[in-house]
Parts: sequence; C-alpha cells; structure tokens
Amino acid sequence: MDSLSQQHSNALPKYFIISSETRNELKTSSPILIHKSIISIAGEVKSIKKLSNGNILIEVLNSKQAEHLKKLEKIGNIKVTVSPHHTLNHLKGVVSESEFQRDLEEDLLECLKTQNVIAVKRITIKRNGQIFPTKHLILTFNNPVLPKNVKIAYINCPVKPYIPDPLRCFKCQKFGHTTTACRGNKEICARCSLPDHNSQTCKSTTQKCYNCSADHPSYSRSCPRYKLEKEIQTIKITKKNLISRSSSNSP
Repeated sequence: MDSLSQQHSNALPKYFIISSETRNELKTSSPILIHKSIISIAGEVKSIKKLSNGNILIEVLNSKQAEHLKKLEKIGNIKVTVSPHHTLNHLKGVVSESEFQRDLEEDLLECLKTQNVIAVKRITIKRNGQIFPTKHLILTFNNPVLPKNVKIAYINCPVKPYIPDPLRCFKCQKFGHTTTACRGNKEICARCSLPDHNSQTCKSTTQKCYNCSADHPSYSRSCPRYKLEKEIQTIKITKKNLISRSSSNSP
C-alpha cells in the first residue's frame, strides 16, 4: 500500500451516540453524572451534547478514546450502548477527471476502497431526453475529514467538497424541508404556484415561481432564491470541512 492509501485508510469514527436501552431514560439524567461517566472511561473528549431525544452525541479526540468509549455500559444505573453516528462520520467529495469518464462506478470504487471511499456515483446530465455521463464523480468517504486528494490507479485527483442541491419540498415548494416533513395543508404547483394540483397536470399558460414570484417554475436553477440557498449550503459545507481539517491536524 502506498503512502497516500495508508494515510487515508487509518481513519476511524470520531462521532458516537450513547443511547439507553430503555427509551428516553437519559433524557432527564444529570449532565454532571453523564460527564463523570464519560471521562471516567474515556478521559476528556472534544465535545458532549445531549440531543432532544435524550441520546448523547460525543466527538472524541483520537482512536484511543473511541476504543475506551465503546466499553461504556452504564451511566449511573442506566444501561447504555455506544455506537458510531450514522451520518456525521461520513463526508462527500467530488473528483473531476476526464481520464475516468468511461470507467464503471464499481471499478472506480474497487480502486478507492483503501482510501476510505465507500460509494462512488457519477454525475450525469440530460440533453434532449438522453442521459450522458460526465467526468465528475461523487465520492462518499467513511471519514469526517475530507482528504485533499485521492489516487485512482496512477493518477492523483484533487478532491473538492460536494455541495448538494438545497432541499425543496415537492408539495409546498418551500426550501428547507422535504415532502415527508411538510406541514403545509395544500399542494402547490411547481409550475404556476397555484394550489391543489401539480406541475404534471398543470394547464396554466404562464409560469410563476412560488419562492420569488418571477416568471419561471419553482424548480428553476436560475431562481434568485435557489441561488441564495445554494450559496448558504456552500458556505456551511466549506466551513465544516475547514473545521474538520483543522481539528484533525491538532495535537
């Protein structure tokens, strides 16, 4: 294994969830008791946060703390389990390299497994009803810190943060949530902004964006509100990536 692969394959989970075996038992537990229980087995960790459901979110400083924390079985008289957080230990990045435009996702993943990559998805574009592959690849890393580059075969590829599209509800057309979390009472058409029908059944001759009232559909990427939401996403992810890199380099 070369030095680049070795560097990436050493990553371990940094974020853990402590949950009680009986629902909500930790919700009313004393922060002092929780803190004492954690430091007695793992030492002073980077951060401790009690979530709204009572579970405890822990960020450890190193792999030694992670190993000790996994051995925690009780907080006071409450039986607990410790497990890696489902999403915080993963991060997505983008690689753009025309040399790999014809390669299959599974072949690329095979090359990247030793660098903490657990999924590869190619970005495609649609033109005239046809789907075409691009040179851009979304890599999912089993690591809360995004590497600066990865090596595919003999080519070093820079990795950029992946900025997902802003969440837009397909029911009410507002940004910030999905249809399953929507609290709106009426379905709003993404094409004309009128209620009680969708864009597939819309018969309006005019278009109107629900979010900015301009003459384009609510799903248009030229919408000023969409661009603002995308910029907010970019700032958040870039800031998170910088903080993660900084903390990983700290002694």
